[in-house]
Amino acid sequence: MKDPQTYIDSGVLELFVYGTLPEEEMVEVAHIVAQNPVLLQEVVSIENSLLKLASAAAPAQVADFSNLRKYIDVDGKVIPLSRKRTPIPTIILWAAAILLLAGVGYLYTENSKLENQLVDTERELLLQESKTQVAESDLQQTKDILNVIRQQDLIAVPLGAQAVAPEAYASVYWDQENGKAYIDVKGLPEPPEGKVYQVWSLTLEPLTPTSLGILDQYDVTGNQIFELDNPNQSEAFGITLEPAGGSESPTLEQLYTLGVVTS
Repeated sequence: MKDPQTYIDSGVLELFVYGTLPEEEMVEVAHIVAQNPVLLQEVVSIENSLLKLASAAAPAQVADFSNLRKYIDVDGKVIPLSRKRTPIPTIILWAAAILLLAGVGYLYTENSKLENQLVDTERELLLQESKTQVAESDLQQTKDILNVIRQQDLIAVPLGAQAVAPEAYASVYWDQENGKAYIDVKGLPEPPEGKVYQVWSLTLEPLTPTSLGILDQYDVTGNQIFELDNPNQSEAFGITLEPAGGSESPTLEQLYTLGVVTS
C-alpha cells in the first residue's frame, strides 16, 4: 500500500466518505482503511467535518454516516453493502451552494436595477431642476419686460402684415427717453432654417433704414419679446427676414411687418 499520507492527499478518502466511488472501489478502500489506523482516523475526521458543514447549511437535516461502518467491522473485515448509499452531505452542500449563488445573483441583479433606477431618477431630477430654473428666469425676464412696456410714456407701434406674410403681425414698444425698443414678435411665423428676423428703424424723408439688430434667439415656444437699443429718431419700424447674421440693408421682398410711429 502507498504511504498513508500519499493516500490521504489523493482525495480518495473524501470520495469514499461522500459515497461517490463505484461499489467495488468502496469495498477496496474500506478494506485498506480497516487495516490502517491512520486512514481510519482520517475517515472519521472527514465525516465529522462534513457533519458540521451539513449542520450549518441545513440544521434540520443532519447527515448520518453510520452506514459507512457497514464496510468496516471491529475486526477489520470487509462487509459488502447491499446497495449504494445516497450521498446526503453532498446533496446538502451542493444545494446550499446553489441556493447561495442564486441568492447572490438575485441580489446583484436587483442592486443593479436599483442603481440604474436611482441614476435615472437623479438625472430626471437634475433635468427638471434645470428646466425649472430656466423657466423661472424666463418668467422673471418676461415680467420685467412687461412692467417696462406697461409704462404710459412708451410709444406703442403696431406693425401690420405685408404681402409676403399676410397673417404676420408684431408690436414695438419704444422707450424714446431711454433709447430702448421692445419688440413683441409673437405674431411672426417661425423663421426657416438659416434665416433670422431683423428689425429696422426707419426715417421716411428720405427713406433711411437703420438696423436695430437681429432676433437670432427667436423661438415660437420661448421668449418672444426682445429688448433692443434704439437711439434713433424713428418714424417707422419694419421687420424683414434675412440670412443668418443679418444684412446691411433690408431685403424689401422679405418685409414681413411694417408700422409708422403716430405719436
